[in-house]
Amino acid sequence: MGNLKLAVLALLLALPARAETTALDARVSYDISQAAIGGRVSDHVLTDHAGRPLDLARLRGKPLVVSLVYTSCSTVCPITTEYLRGQVKSARKTLGDDGFDVLTFGFDANGDRPAQLAAFSGTHRLADIAGWRIASADPDTTAAFLEELGFSYRALAGSFDHVTQTTILDADGVVYRQVYGEAFPPQVLIEPLKELVLGTRTRSVAPRDLWDRVSFLCTVYNPLTGAYRFDYGIFFGIFFGALSLLLTAIVILRLWLERRRMQRPESNSVS
Repeated sequence: MGNLKLAVLALLLALPARAETTALDARVSYDISQAAIGGRVSDHVLTDHAGRPLDLARLRGKPLVVSLVYTSCSTVCPITTEYLRGQVKSARKTLGDDGFDVLTFGFDANGDRPAQLAAFSGTHRLADIAGWRIASADPDTTAAFLEELGFSYRALAGSFDHVTQTTILDADGVVYRQVYGEAFPPQVLIEPLKELVLGTRTRSVAPRDLWDRVSFLCTVYNPLTGAYRFDYGIFFGIFFGALSLLLTAIVILRLWLERRRMQRPESNSVS
């Protein structure tokens, strides 16, 4: 009996520290994820695929798409990464190569070492895309980072049960939107990025930001092609609408000036 107890204890000690016997509750996980929106991510220092420190503070200044995976996954995480890679390339065509950055974060603090990260990056050709980084962190930093992102996971025997979540941070590191699933409609990712990349500049009154305002209004999703495009119909509608308003204003101004001119002699004769 004593030997049986020792064997059970040894088995429990061999399991990951966060191992659970039940799956995640989808409703609870979703609520935790949504509750993170509006919270600011701390300036954690991660470790990239080359073993170099990666300070999140250096990634401020533009939106950041955070993809959460673990490199030993052979099912969902590779599919998610490949799909996200395609969507990021599409978003680059719409928003520019330097409009936002991407971070693939390995949340398996014990298994996602630099060598594994480098292999994962090479398999999915992440280095080919400008502004895409891959990193992991020590257990304490990982736990804090994932909590701020609202990410739920549980360690199972040799694997993880986790939410398939991609988080969009704004330029200040605040959680702006959560995207779920290994595949999602392109607009679910690109619309929030469009709001962050172009939307902030549409509030500017500077003449140099005029084109950003036009681009924000005229860049639309085409469900037939599954891609974003610049809708010249909207552009010409805005242009001719503005021209019509301008011409109307000119006509009204001329009529007002003409009326003033005609009234001026009458006022002089009365005096």
